[in-house]
Amino acid sequence: MKRLITVLTLFASPAIACDTALLLTIDVSNSIDVAEYRLQTDGMADAVLDEEVSEALIQGQVAVAVMQWSGVDRQEISIPWRQIRTLADVQTFSADARLMQRAFVMSDTAPGEAIMFALDYMEQAPSCTRQVIDISGDGTPNAGSDTRTASREAERRGVTINGIAIESMGLAITNFFTRHVITRDGFVITAQRHRDYPRAIREKILREVSRIFG
Repeated sequence: MKRLITVLTLFASPAIACDTALLLTIDVSNSIDVAEYRLQTDGMADAVLDEEVSEALIQGQVAVAVMQWSGVDRQEISIPWRQIRTLADVQTFSADARLMQRAFVMSDTAPGEAIMFALDYMEQAPSCTRQVIDISGDGTPNAGSDTRTASREAERRGVTINGIAIESMGLAITNFFTRHVITRDGFVITAQRHRDYPRAIREKILREVSRIFG
């Protein structure tokens, strides 16, 4: 029996560890037009195909999901949790992100509710060392609850919140995200208008999942 156990142990598949469960969210509130929505989805799809990003995703066995959000009762999981183990997984995720249909139109902006919905969905994530929620947006709230309360709840649950602030002029959105949205261990990447979003999301994902940048 001992010999059998030893043989089975030698030939057992190694456990696959997950560094990060990463929930990517997309703002689809009323301020986002058709072209700006496409810049977000295509930017996400292109970012994961980047050689550095795809390598980091695979090395970290990262679990990813995508959520769209806007008003108080407007949150939807567009791509459920999946773990990135191979280049084929990266390519499939990229294709699915590019083909995502917009979930909501003509709706308010309620990031507080988006964060709480994301936190609840995090409970369904694969077992990973870290849990990270990305909130992207181009405006401040005009509906819903206080984002600071939601951010503090994320900290209580051990979840990190990072952000992409899409600016049209100045740094008003970046300042709002820094003060009211991200957790104390999080960071904000600024995109100068929606056309800069693809660059910003590549930089953000690489920073989140790379073992070098941490």
